[in-house]
Amino acid sequence: MPLSLGALCTDFYVNQKLALKMDLPTARETVLDMCDRIRRELPRMDRFRRYEGELALESPEHESQYSWLALRQTSVRSGWVNPQTLEEAYKLHRLILEVAPYFLSISPLDVDYLELVFGFDLEAATNRNEVVFDALLGDSALAGLVDTDRESVLDAQPFLGFSLCDDCRLQAFVEVKARTRPGEVASGHYSDEPISIYLTTRRYGPLGSIEEFAATFGTLAGHSERLTEERLIPQVLMPIRDAILSRPG
Repeated sequence: MPLSLGALCTDFYVNQKLALKMDLPTARETVLDMCDRIRRELPRMDRFRRYEGELALESPEHESQYSWLALRQTSVRSGWVNPQTLEEAYKLHRLILEVAPYFLSISPLDVDYLELVFGFDLEAATNRNEVVFDALLGDSALAGLVDTDRESVLDAQPFLGFSLCDDCRLQAFVEVKARTRPGEVASGHYSDEPISIYLTTRRYGPLGSIEEFAATFGTLAGHSERLTEERLIPQVLMPIRDAILSRPG
């Protein structure tokens, strides 16, 4: 896991999604040949599985680290959980963008969007909605809607999107998922579910050429790293982490 990120959260993951407008081919040879190509490059990804509506190639979990590829009807998704370095995760995503257009007959015209997600999980056995509320909304005008002396926060999951270019085809989104159920609040007994923080950078298609797949990924990765360092960590992740640590154990 990248040390600067791994020290701030329980789990860190880097996911990619190539969303398409037309259905992917499902022929055995087509799918298996692509998975074999990926396995030759990344030998640990040797578990081929079928789920409802999905074909997957996965690695075994080792010290909380694993990688995966998932083919659905109109998307190619991949992820790396707790990578040692960002480049380790990027290698998988770049490889998929390199081989998928040829094995799966994906045209640049077919691209709905390409997105890259940085995900951060922070475990908190407490009212996670209150943690998010205190950390991100406590001094805002919205905070006045809740009388926290008499009322419990049942839902506080901010979502914000913004454009990264003039034509709005390049976008970024920040989402916080708290995962506290009303029953937990009522009983006062909380599970160890994490608060998840997602930074998504997305480029809408179509793309101009097959070569543009790799260039677009590079653009998304650059924006993701910059936004994480300059904004997400100081403005979202650290306040939530500090709010968790400040609550009685």
